[in-house]
Amino acid sequence: MLRTSFFALAITALLSGCSTQPVSAPTQVDSSPNQSAVISFGSCLRQWADQPIWQAIAAQQSEAFIFAGDNVYTDVGPYLKQRVPRRIQQAYRDLALGAEFGVFLDSAEKSGTGVYATWDDHDYGVNDGGEEYPFKSQSKQYFSEFFQLNPADIGDSAQTGVYHTAYIKAAGLRVQMILLDTRSYRSALLRDDDRSVCAPTGIVANNNEQATVLGEAQWQWLAGELQKPADVRLLVSSIQVLPSEHCFEKWANFPRERERLLALLKSSGANGLILLSGDRHLAEISRLQTHDMYPLYEITSSGLNSALGEQSPAAHEVNSLRIRKHNILVDNFGTIKIERKSSGTVLALQLRDKQGKVVQQERVPLAALK
Repeated sequence: MLRTSFFALAITALLSGCSTQPVSAPTQVDSSPNQSAVISFGSCLRQWADQPIWQAIAAQQSEAFIFAGDNVYTDVGPYLKQRVPRRIQQAYRDLALGAEFGVFLDSAEKSGTGVYATWDDHDYGVNDGGEEYPFKSQSKQYFSEFFQLNPADIGDSAQTGVYHTAYIKAAGLRVQMILLDTRSYRSALLRDDDRSVCAPTGIVANNNEQATVLGEAQWQWLAGELQKPADVRLLVSSIQVLPSEHCFEKWANFPRERERLLALLKSSGANGLILLSGDRHLAEISRLQTHDMYPLYEITSSGLNSALGEQSPAAHEVNSLRIRKHNILVDNFGTIKIERKSSGTVLALQLRDKQGKVVQQERVPLAALK
């Protein structure tokens, strides 16, 4: 967790190129005696561009903010002119020194907002990257320093992964945040030579029995985490889990892995679980209803300052699990508002624009997630 009061340490390390020890953080923080609380998240932040959305995020005074991936872009534009690891360091430095991000951090320190993160491809180091990326250890070093992850808290501290779990108290409830790593161990994507097969990427399903998204060690770790007690669980995947019809990165590119995940969520008996994702430069809320498990909701928020725009062809993208007719194509962030009342607890899944206005919402009774 990025402890904002220690943020100067991360900046110092990035500016000097020297390593610093990640700051240890408690796994439980009872920071909300109120009967309502907010957890915010977002993804796809172009660190060199304007970032006005941070003001609206700061106004939420959230218990936590989760970076869901593509937290910086290390593999585009001028960064490509630099060698690794210099360009990774430069990307985090540019974010650290951004005035608008600094305002958010100041506000987060005052309100006690914890900052948590996992990565996606562009902060991992290469577009659509997976296990084959040769510089993932360098990427992990700068990611861990910037977000001040304690090696002991990372599920695979001895290897290249960044998957980990954190806990907070929000509205008096124990909230478990499971942050997956969908990059370090993911098998190669399959693409058809005829890109029109699944335009524009040509990505087709990889049905190889050995193909993986998480890698076996992370699978076993996840199974164990789902057995731990929590009132609310936020399972953060940088790529979408439920939507399966688009031609970009998603769990459905590895059908066996997607089915394994859904089966694990069912068999674990884990209650109160909501999926969070990013990556797509659009926002939407999806729901999967099955006969043998409670409804599974996924809230996708992307991007913080890089949404596709309302004229994008993605406005017509099919998602049969989307609960609203249209997706959101303006800059956005997501909030999960926990509302505890005598009549029961409700999780309000909200998508907000850069002014903080709620543009889509789905209210889910916590009792329905059992």
